[in-house]
Amino acid sequence: MGAGAGESRWHWLRETLRTGGPGQCIFAITNACNAGCDFCSFAIDRLPRAAWTFVDVEQARAAIDVLHRQFIRYLVVTGGEPLLHPGFDAIAGHARDRGMQVLLVTNGSRLTEPRCRTLLAAGVSSVQISIDAETVEAHERNRRLPGVCDKIARATAVLREERIQVTASVTVSRLLGDLDALVSLLERLGFDAVTFSYPLNDLPSSFLGYARSPLVELDATELDARLEAIKRLKARFPVVNSTAALEEMQRFLRGEEQRFECLGGYRYFYLDWNLVVWRCHRWETPIGSVFELDDARYVRDGCTRCMVDCYRDSSVMQHVAVNVADALRDARAGRLGRAASSLARRSNLESLGAVLEGRRWIGSL
Repeated sequence: MGAGAGESRWHWLRETLRTGGPGQCIFAITNACNAGCDFCSFAIDRLPRAAWTFVDVEQARAAIDVLHRQFIRYLVVTGGEPLLHPGFDAIAGHARDRGMQVLLVTNGSRLTEPRCRTLLAAGVSSVQISIDAETVEAHERNRRLPGVCDKIARATAVLREERIQVTASVTVSRLLGDLDALVSLLERLGFDAVTFSYPLNDLPSSFLGYARSPLVELDATELDARLEAIKRLKARFPVVNSTAALEEMQRFLRGEEQRFECLGGYRYFYLDWNLVVWRCHRWETPIGSVFELDDARYVRDGCTRCMVDCYRDSSVMQHVAVNVADALRDARAGRLGRAASSLARRSNLESLGAVLEGRRWIGSL
């Protein structure tokens, strides 16, 4: 992604060399959801309607202005189900006008054909639609959204017509027994690529995208084997998770040394419907109000304590750029040995390889 609206390329380059590249914020604009997934606490029968909260549109716009000042240029809009928010278009449009790429994460139930045709005008450049299983019946049974797969198939056709990137978002769970069958379903539904989320059964932050469920209670050995199968799947279908990121998660499961620090709290953030910003979904203590966010509130401590894919996988790709920024900062301060060490890490080559592997998906944003 290049410089945004009204933003000079010099500013973009300067901030990239200072920080290691544009940041990303996952913005949950509501906790409301109309689905009933077994492995999610946003589910309609777990979170009562009386507890549903929708972020105020004007406050959301102000929050996006803060994120923009912090050189965050990717906004992942999620929920709950974000398309339940009546102000979705106003929020996404403001982010687009500030030069951000807007990625929508949805269960697909609200993607009517007319609605799909409004998303580009609203500022959305990429849509991720949740798919839970390798058959229509199993997916719709888990989501408790009958007929949603027909709706998704019609939506992907329109989204591609509108030149909006469309990706399946699949949680690794016991609903997935045959990845070849999953690919057949994804192709039938019209997806360009798939990204896999690693199973979660506990998150201490405000994010509710987890639940105690037998479907996601996989032991380390079983999950390791499934990640190996996903690596093999790359030969048949585009998988967004890089090989380097999948192998890092396999090392995590085996208790081996990690090569890539998580950039949650430094280049990546989670912002909830109360406009509280967190370093990630997995952290129990918030950074604070988004309106107080600045460089002094950033956290960078080499954390590798979890395997939340939207932070860990992205960190692998941005690792090399952050190390270059570190090296430049050290060189300017006369710390030439530290600068050389940052540039000489083997992990930089793996990070660069992850970027090259994902260049088609990144470029289509």
